[in-house]
Amino acid sequence: MSLLELLGIELPIIQAPLAGVQDSALTIAVSNAGGLGSLPCAMLSKDALRKELDTLRARTTRPFNLNFFSHRPPEPDEFKTRAWHALFAGYYAEFGMDPADVPAGPARMPFNHEMADLVCAYRPAVVSFHFGLPAPELLTRVRADGAKILSSATTVEEALWLEAQGVDAIIAQGAEAGGHRGMFLTEDVDTQVGTFALVPQIVRAVRLPVIAAGGIADARGVRAAMDLGATGAQVGTAYMLCPEATTSAIHRAALKSDSARVTALTNVFTGRPARGIVNRLMRELGPMNPQAPEFPMAASTSFPLRAKAESLGSGDFSPLWAGQNVSGCKEMAAGELTRALALLA
Repeated sequence: MSLLELLGIELPIIQAPLAGVQDSALTIAVSNAGGLGSLPCAMLSKDALRKELDTLRARTTRPFNLNFFSHRPPEPDEFKTRAWHALFAGYYAEFGMDPADVPAGPARMPFNHEMADLVCAYRPAVVSFHFGLPAPELLTRVRADGAKILSSATTVEEALWLEAQGVDAIIAQGAEAGGHRGMFLTEDVDTQVGTFALVPQIVRAVRLPVIAAGGIADARGVRAAMDLGATGAQVGTAYMLCPEATTSAIHRAALKSDSARVTALTNVFTGRPARGIVNRLMRELGPMNPQAPEFPMAASTSFPLRAKAESLGSGDFSPLWAGQNVSGCKEMAAGELTRALALLA
């Protein structure tokens, strides 16, 4: 079965879930254009997700993808948390803020039975996971209601593991990709290779459809990935300037600036490696800091600084997620971009 048949789509383009810079509007635009629109769900409450699902149902009859995280919540480590807070003391003083009075940042929850209840009630065509897969009983519930299962692999070993768990297709996430690395069998960033090295290795190793992700920003990139054996491409950064995206003005300006040519993997925002445009916080505390608490506990410390700095027009403390190739970022309708990406496929 081809990827198009498997997912019920017309074009071999999957819009990467872009947590923090999109809602269902982008999902709908991509799905209605014939690709697979994705909705990031890990930062949504149950009520917020239900509202988005109602909107999706009302505005598209095409398949769409719901994306969840499947990390294990860490045990609190008060010593490490205090040490992490201490690194930020000077920044809080700079803005005249008391860290004790500032609320925590948004949560990032792993997929659980409560979310499974909601997903099963709406019966989406596709459900995808980042950081591996949830518990087998949760996966069985989702699959039983007809959803196709996708997950990201950043190494051949992860791809083989996912195949053994019965996923329907594998997203080969190269090191160029923006946002969080999907790595789950290792924490060693040296294992992370580029998309066009990773894709053929995974294609040779598994019998499942392979979707290329990372650094793909135009139709030539999609075609190159498919020439290496991929059956489709997942594209994220290129959609971030579309009017349907909720990308902030500060983030949009960064994507259009010369600074977007320099990205790095960093853990200072959330505790997990993620690729973003290098800014002040990354330069001064990272980009990879061994003191960062486990994901997602590190996020609450920088979040108040981000909000304050952004109110002053600065992205110094913002996670400016972006892949290594921003050349495809254009202020054009997401449906038009989706069709353009598939021109040579």
